[in-house]
Amino acid sequence: MPRQKRMASEDAPVNPRTKRLKRADADSPKLNDEAPADLDAERNAEENGDTVAHTISESIAEKLLSIEKQLSAEVQRITFQSVVRYIYNPLEYAFDPHAMYVRKYCNGPKKVIFLGINPGPWGMSQTGVPFGEVTMVRDWLKISGSVGTPPKEHPDRKITGFQCRRSEPSGRRLWGLFKKLCGSPENFFQNAYVHNYCPLAFLNDRACNVTPAELKGEGIQLLHRICDKALVDVVRLLNAEFIVGIGKYAETRAQLALKTRNLNVKVMYLPHPSPRAAGNTNWDEKAMQQLNELKLEKFFETVNI
Repeated sequence: MPRQKRMASEDAPVNPRTKRLKRADADSPKLNDEAPADLDAERNAEENGDTVAHTISESIAEKLLSIEKQLSAEVQRITFQSVVRYIYNPLEYAFDPHAMYVRKYCNGPKKVIFLGINPGPWGMSQTGVPFGEVTMVRDWLKISGSVGTPPKEHPDRKITGFQCRRSEPSGRRLWGLFKKLCGSPENFFQNAYVHNYCPLAFLNDRACNVTPAELKGEGIQLLHRICDKALVDVVRLLNAEFIVGIGKYAETRAQLALKTRNLNVKVMYLPHPSPRAAGNTNWDEKAMQQLNELKLEKFFETVNI
């Protein structure tokens, strides 16, 4: 992994080498309407169908990345209250693994969107994947890629990407549950997708995580408006039927975002897997029970692909 350039000063200029989301629309593949003349009609139809399906799946992934590119650009212009001293945006500096995650697994419509809040310091902030505990992302999801650094880092919350040795308990629990239910990532992602409401991670001067629920003022109101719109765009793109808010905040934001959009989407709740949450022992068992009560277990039966 190439050596990363770090910025120690709060007033230092933004590192021009920080990764930016790439515009993908121009690179989207085009359909080839001409079939080889020496193939019979049945083979032509089959291959054309495969081409269309492949193009559609790539188009959905690129459109999602485009939505996130716009979201990233807009939220970075927001000024937050003084308690926020550091802002990490893994859609920028960890674009490579994030884009691999989207292109590999957001390859068609999804029945269910599992909605997280925002990146954690040892999860998506390191790997670019929602709830992205390093070992689960690397070994189960098979996601990799170069990870840069944010323009301003807290010395106690350095971004080391896939070299990070700290485990993110919430991500380990969540992806571990899906692994237990589905066996393979392909089985899980046939019907579901994991997405975050907000792309930014917030830290105070002591390197403590500041959740969006803790923020006040005009900054958080603007963040809500921007993230609400992006969430609705994602729901429409994926033609989702259910949103499962992971934690009450995510559930509430999904309900408010969809309230006036006339979308036939049911919003549900799953307890957040954080071990710090009150009464959150035996989370796996509680989550399994909740999925059964919500009648979503049918989407996660192990199938052959």
